[in-house]
Amino acid sequence: MDNEKLKSNLLSADHWMRLVFMILFSVILYVAGIVMSILVIVQFVFALITGKDNSNLRQLGDSLSQFIYAALRFLTYNTEEKPFPFADWPEPAPVVVEEEVGEVKVEPAPQVESTSPTEEPEDKTGQ
Repeated sequence: MDNEKLKSNLLSADHWMRLVFMILFSVILYVAGIVMSILVIVQFVFALITGKDNSNLRQLGDSLSQFIYAALRFLTYNTEEKPFPFADWPEPAPVVVEEEVGEVKVEPAPQVESTSPTEEPEDKTGQ
């Protein structure tokens, strides 16, 4: 690497601004980790007392984990997109609600389509 390229990289405002954002998101991730730990404990206690989880806490945990993932992707240079508050807060996955029908509990499962390249498509003609 020549000296001019090195000097250009060292004086680049983009690199130094990214460092500021990286420090900011590192602090936010530390706080988010504490919040997630508290959320895990509260959800466990709630499930222990009531016998089932709290859907609002589950949604908060889902969106918080998506935020943590986005922040880690930014910190590791896997993306240039800055997470919340520079982007929208991640939407949680839809809540699966259990319904009681007599003695049987029915839990509708979300439809997930397989995109695995190794799976053969099903022949719907019965052959």
